[in-house]
Amino acid sequence: MHARRPRPVPRAGRGDAAAERGTGSARVGCLLKERVGRVGEFPDALHRVAGGGTAVYPEVVARLLTRTRPDVRLERLSPREREVPALMAEGLGNTAVAERLVVTDGAVHKYIRSIFAKLDLASADRTDRRVAAVLHYLEDARRRV
Repeated sequence: MHARRPRPVPRAGRGDAAAERGTGSARVGCLLKERVGRVGEFPDALHRVAGGGTAVYPEVVARLLTRTRPDVRLERLSPREREVPALMAEGLGNTAVAERLVVTDGAVHKYIRSIFAKLDLASADRTDRRVAAVLHYLEDARRRV
């Protein structure tokens, strides 16, 4: 019985059915389509996989790590502070938020300043901080569903 030859599996991206099913070979390499075309890198990766090693590229690792790190800045907010961007997401202005929370307009302004600070939304940025705070709230709500 002779050893099976490694078979490279070019991969166009996530969800490649052939790569997910496996090739039946004891040695499988997964290369991004962009990398297969790089003549200098492909033979090196092929030899590493054939020798029992791996071929994992930095951009693949970066993509995986980026997806696994949710934004946790909203967790810095108190329960009351979390209510403010939720109401802002409904389109309410400061006066309507104050009425809904049964507090003064001044209290809402203090909440908003605190929220901006806790979410690292600097006034020097060109970003609309109210919109950014609401987007943080909506992303966190989507993540929790």
